[in-house]
Amino acid sequence: MAKTVSPNAISYLFANPSPDSSSDIPDIVVQVVDLKFVGNRYMFYANDGMKKVNSILPTNQSSDVLSGKIQNLGLIRILDYTLNDIPNKSEKYLLVTKCEPVSPALEVEIKSEQPSITLKPKQESGIDLKPKQGVVSKSAAQIVHEQHGNSAPAARMAMTRRVRPLVSLNPYMGTWTIKVSVTSKGTLRTYRNARGEGCVFNVELTDEDGTQIQATMFNDAARKFYEKFVMGKVYYVSKGTLKVANKQFKTVQNDYEMTLNENSEVEEVASEASFVPETKFNFVPIDQLGPHVNKSDLVDVVGIVKNVSSTMSIRRKSNNETVPKRDITIADESKKTVVVSLWGELATNIGQELLDMADKSPVVAIKSVKVGDFQGVSLSAISKSLVLIDPEVPEAQKLRCWYDSEGKDTAMASLSSGSTNSGGGSRSVYSDRVSLSYITSNPSLGAEKPAFFSIRGYINSIKPDQAMWYRACKTCNKKVTESIDDGYWCESCQKNDQECNLRYIMIAKIIDASGEAYISAFNEEAERLIGCSADELGNLRSQEGEENPYQMKLKEATWVPHLFRVSVSQNEYNNEKRQRITARAVVPVDFAAESKILLEDISKMIASH
Repeated sequence: MAKTVSPNAISYLFANPSPDSSSDIPDIVVQVVDLKFVGNRYMFYANDGMKKVNSILPTNQSSDVLSGKIQNLGLIRILDYTLNDIPNKSEKYLLVTKCEPVSPALEVEIKSEQPSITLKPKQESGIDLKPKQGVVSKSAAQIVHEQHGNSAPAARMAMTRRVRPLVSLNPYMGTWTIKVSVTSKGTLRTYRNARGEGCVFNVELTDEDGTQIQATMFNDAARKFYEKFVMGKVYYVSKGTLKVANKQFKTVQNDYEMTLNENSEVEEVASEASFVPETKFNFVPIDQLGPHVNKSDLVDVVGIVKNVSSTMSIRRKSNNETVPKRDITIADESKKTVVVSLWGELATNIGQELLDMADKSPVVAIKSVKVGDFQGVSLSAISKSLVLIDPEVPEAQKLRCWYDSEGKDTAMASLSSGSTNSGGGSRSVYSDRVSLSYITSNPSLGAEKPAFFSIRGYINSIKPDQAMWYRACKTCNKKVTESIDDGYWCESCQKNDQECNLRYIMIAKIIDASGEAYISAFNEEAERLIGCSADELGNLRSQEGEENPYQMKLKEATWVPHLFRVSVSQNEYNNEKRQRITARAVVPVDFAAESKILLEDISKMIASH
């Protein structure tokens, strides 16, 4: 194949700015000149040797640039396109909606003085293709109603201007019509702001190519179209507007989002099956959920169902309505578990199905859940969440094999262990991260009420001669005293018991890159630091020998990295106020998660300079 451009390609594009069908487009090969990344997509000049035009590559072909298939000074074949005017710009822009690489970079930019040659359509060689005359844009209502309602959808569309693929839409286009299936439908929500009360709802629309876009409707439009849009049905949609998607609320992979008003047109395509693309997941392992806590992004998870609760009724504070809720606990190969809260119909329908088959430990894949900090790290389904039971995806099949072969006999740790349920400390070890020096250099912290932070550090030392524990009641864990007769007396329970437990009340020195501090650790937190219970450590202390096993155990606990959730308060000692730092939660360092946090911090630092 000759490495050359199609003569007069740019002139043809200007004469035919919006082809009715991709089959009408002749063989158009242009050279990519001045390829660069601008905003969120690649731009270039399409060059035919005589003329150039500003051009934009579709975002779904950015990977071809990154892989080197499409190169600066290389050749591409344009398979579908739209030529548009851009507001406040004198020149037109070529929106390339589909193309394919023809050649890698040539040595030079093509420049020629070629005679005028008329491009011919690929399927009708020898017949000159003349510019279109009087192209008429038609709305969704016209497409449906002009065809007497009896013709099949394909026949109706063959008689009208073609439907636009979603990938070709942009805010600068005029009238357009799309043919889409409703693949997600939100609830009709009310809101209140400075301008008064209103209502809003969202749908996710998918076309036959699998491209998705989120459409939002407010007030009159929301009330008009809420009942009109039905999950799984196909519609012609026109007279909407587009704008750049707000990344904070972005739920689908599209640079733009759509708004429909009361004048927009939505017409159902009768007797046509929905074209729902295969659900694509981007799974996050359970042990890597920490960095996503309280972030705006939604995540996908896959796990073995370990437990399913009964249905609960939760009263919402916002409107005092009661909504059903069900919690499921899932686990994966990271040997961690997390609780997923299902709400509404997901709780009553899918949740009940999971409860009925819980003894079989099914695999669930859940798309689009929010990561919260309730009891450390937790997941909550939202209106657009999708729950699939035993899906046929490779990750689910791999998880099933792992669980059947070894996972079912493996001890699992809950992500909730990284939290505390006491007051303002009910946050994860990934929230409110500070350095030790931030705490120690602010002696007034916690003066009025305890302040909560998260830190990452090492145990530097644990004094072996301190009061490491106290004797506790086996019933209430309160302190007991030795009875005059025999056993131990619990003042709280008002009873005598022959045995008691030892519970930690130790102090350890911790350090990080910024400084050091002493931290108090109670029983559960101290057990995670030492690696054994207070009773076990007490038995080691009573042993004799040259190598003291008690001190060896304390030494083994030092220089191990941990994540701490701490409270900072003030206490008085010898009429002097002192800062008291108490461990409320202790978890091992997840290095993958910490690396992501560091990369985010580096990006923020770069952006601020």
